[in-house]
Amino acid sequence: MLSDITPIHTYLAKLGLEPEIADVYLALRAHGPQSLLQLARSAKIERTRLYRLLDTLTENNLVEIEVLYKRKLYKPAPIGNLQILLTQRKQEVHDLQEELAMLQEIYQLHSMHSPLTHVQFYRGEEGVKQMFWNQTKARGENLSILHENMQTLANAVFFERWAADCNDKGLRFRSIVGDHFLAAQRSWYSKHGNEKLKKWRGRYLPNAIFPISHSMVTYDDVVSYYNWKNGEVFGLEIYNSEIAATQRHVFDMLWKQGQPIPGHGEAIPGTDQIFNPGMRYILQ
Repeated sequence: MLSDITPIHTYLAKLGLEPEIADVYLALRAHGPQSLLQLARSAKIERTRLYRLLDTLTENNLVEIEVLYKRKLYKPAPIGNLQILLTQRKQEVHDLQEELAMLQEIYQLHSMHSPLTHVQFYRGEEGVKQMFWNQTKARGENLSILHENMQTLANAVFFERWAADCNDKGLRFRSIVGDHFLAAQRSWYSKHGNEKLKKWRGRYLPNAIFPISHSMVTYDDVVSYYNWKNGEVFGLEIYNSEIAATQRHVFDMLWKQGQPIPGHGEAIPGTDQIFNPGMRYILQ
């Protein structure tokens, strides 16, 4: 028998198979083809339990059965046959992901049309990234007040996928930003170049008028807040049509006070100049 049996026990455990499965397989590898009685002795497992273990081994293509006159011999199959199980598991995960997406759409649609308020809390980077993806399901315009740019927080690969999805769906964005956001943009685009949102417009508000300490997004009947700084990462979504409508009014009042962002074709009211044209950063 193999001198070190730990690896196969560990690997089969990761697949959700019990330790005795490994014991039976190792006994077959050590002693070759065996009858049920012989295998029960070499694996030190009683026959009534061995029947069930052999069924599991057969289902996972780890044992071969040779039928002789009035008896069967059990032989070990190549360990590489586990690839069949891995392929099946991969397909199962894929199917479950598709079903989960359907369930999310069903229950999100239900909650948005429900008279009751629904509140969803998210914690950690993956939770806030999920909030970003939720924005891509918007049916109307995304309105945001942004403390910092997404790509600095979530990395370039995530942002490119997110922006590409938004562009494919033709989503529209309007954002109010402050000094911290503009500084983050200058820093990012001095080192990177990646996909931009095609239908994005921005307005600038200085801290003296409206300090922005966290980010907020409003779309459809959803108002979401998220905080991603100083090691504290969390977010909150509120599903309520009246709260969302009020937030749109607040956003529009701030939007009228904002100054156009350079590079988006908006002149400062009453002038023929673009806001701060000397700044050479790029906004998504």
